[in-house]
Amino acid sequence: MSDNKKPEGIERVRNIGISAHIDSGKTTLTERILFYTKKIHKIEEVRGKSGVGATMDFMDLEREKGITIQSAATYCEWKDYAINIIDTPGHVDFTIEVERALRVLDGAILVLCAVSGVQSQSITVDRQMTRYHVPRIAFVNKMDRAGADPVRCMNQLRDKLGHNAHLIAMPIGAEDQFKGIIDLIEMKAHYFDGDNGEKIRVEEIPADLLDHAKDLRHELVAATGDFDDEGAHLYLDDKEVPADTLRKAVRKATLTLKFIPVMMGSAYKNKGVQLLLDAVGYYLPNPAQVVNEAHDQDKEEEKIILESDASKPFVGLAFKLEDGRFGQLTYMRIYQGKISKGDWIMNCVNQKKLKIPRLVRMHADEMNDIESAQAGDIVAMFGVECSSGDTFTDGKLRYTMTSMHVPNAVISLAVAPKDKAGQANFSKALNRFSKEDPTFRVHRDEESAQTIISGMGELHLEIYIERMKREYNCEVIAGKPQVAFRETITQKTDFMYQHRKQTGGSGQYAKIAGYFEPLPADAVETYEFVDEIAGGVGFRVVINDGAYHDVDSSDMAFKICAMTAVREFYHACKPIILEPIMRLQTQAPEEFQGPVVGQINQRRGVILSTGTVNKYVQVDAEVPLSEMFGYSTDLRSSTQGKGEFQMEFLKYAPVPRNVQDVLVKQYQDKRAAENK
Repeated sequence: MSDNKKPEGIERVRNIGISAHIDSGKTTLTERILFYTKKIHKIEEVRGKSGVGATMDFMDLEREKGITIQSAATYCEWKDYAINIIDTPGHVDFTIEVERALRVLDGAILVLCAVSGVQSQSITVDRQMTRYHVPRIAFVNKMDRAGADPVRCMNQLRDKLGHNAHLIAMPIGAEDQFKGIIDLIEMKAHYFDGDNGEKIRVEEIPADLLDHAKDLRHELVAATGDFDDEGAHLYLDDKEVPADTLRKAVRKATLTLKFIPVMMGSAYKNKGVQLLLDAVGYYLPNPAQVVNEAHDQDKEEEKIILESDASKPFVGLAFKLEDGRFGQLTYMRIYQGKISKGDWIMNCVNQKKLKIPRLVRMHADEMNDIESAQAGDIVAMFGVECSSGDTFTDGKLRYTMTSMHVPNAVISLAVAPKDKAGQANFSKALNRFSKEDPTFRVHRDEESAQTIISGMGELHLEIYIERMKREYNCEVIAGKPQVAFRETITQKTDFMYQHRKQTGGSGQYAKIAGYFEPLPADAVETYEFVDEIAGGVGFRVVINDGAYHDVDSSDMAFKICAMTAVREFYHACKPIILEPIMRLQTQAPEEFQGPVVGQINQRRGVILSTGTVNKYVQVDAEVPLSEMFGYSTDLRSSTQGKGEFQMEFLKYAPVPRNVQDVLVKQYQDKRAAENK
């Protein structure tokens, strides 16, 4: 493999993410990757004395919350591989963003700390990768630290995560004696010399480690035998398995998602990173080996398998937006076909045709102009107005990369800038965030004249309020979370009402008769008006009689008559309050099953099922949204940070009588205070 050969062909492209528990060395590892691939010429440390900080360093908010905000992708070349490194998603609360970002990944590196092993966030990101079928390599970092033990990490991958994990390398020494790495495939020892470990010295394996290395290689050959017949036959015949054959077997096994190769090194001490880059090329998939689907809008969203072929019609997905110095920057993954600067493309969401004025490849905050890009590439476009998740085609196809279903918002907050000076930035921020994230909604409540933001959970809204402060310098005052309660009736009631008002001149006269009745729970329309002569949910109003006066009757008279009739007869319909019920799925290590179930019961939850998978208990339940505030904090504290949950809107259901009485009293007190 020549170091000078330029990447060519889709089989040489790798789109990867690097995920880790906080403080496992992800930023330091990314910095070394950029240095060894010659994207940067000087290594900066995360907490270096220079104050410069790492090239791809996190913002404060990312460090605190684990949410991706900074650049979405950087590009580098290693030997003859073209590698796009993509920022991995932050939190499962961001359902749509997580799905889109993971869709853009073809493979991943799961970074573990050699001392701490598999931690709570490692478990979370691993489960997300499993959910979205992302093949991965495990990299045990910080091998120079006291207490480093890669075998323990491998065993935790097996026991805690249920993976078929095997070492494909072994360390030469450990802790402060960590000197290099043995490649178990090639059976060679690698030492990293030079000021920054850039000079690799390859030697024979030290005699005192040779037997142990042979044993580990023997285990590796046995573990991959199920995935490759050639290697299996050689193994059964007690013959030596060549490096190329074993490498091919490890690749096949990794791509099936039934095997995880484990490597190790110390990014901070500049050891093992180049071997990891080799492994990215050897074992992670190219774009053509990953199944990507689109939905054909012309055929009732029928699923279409996209082909990573430059000769096919163009299909791309905008997966990230950024406010750049020159306007909106749109990151796009190309799944099929190719595009060039100046081409016309169509946004399949709003059917608008757009011209690409500028096409760039990103590296942190630097932009390199390019003339064209093809299937498998990740690029950025300037001056293209769109939203995150929009699908682009050449105009002949009407595909969408994500289903058009967007979950209903389940929590709302009243927000306002702390001072009038922040009003302009406040509006800009809301406009940008609602464009980036379709589950983040903004509206103005006409009655209270408040700006209301709605989203998928407490954390979701908390993050956006924090981003307004940090990115737009706009302090925001937030009110209490408001749950979207509804009201309906439970029994049929006949009514007849006459409105008459005489004040001299033309008067007001109207008379209506009919009945109110509840609609069935599965009714498509939440309100139905039947004119057998013409807000709430689940009720039908039927007008079957009435009277009018040639002179005194008017549109306004009938409106007043109808409003008063509803007020007078509504209580006879036995109204009830409905509350949003959430489908809750909680996962935690099985030793925490008691506290998890207890917390759900305390929140008026109805447990539907419990089960154990890979030593994790999963509890499915239905819980009222009004009881879920603060749940994430309680769950974390009761499970040592190892519990996680997903929540989505399920239905509206009647609140218990005691809760309804409290809500009615609160509403009446509020109205009384407003009318004083």
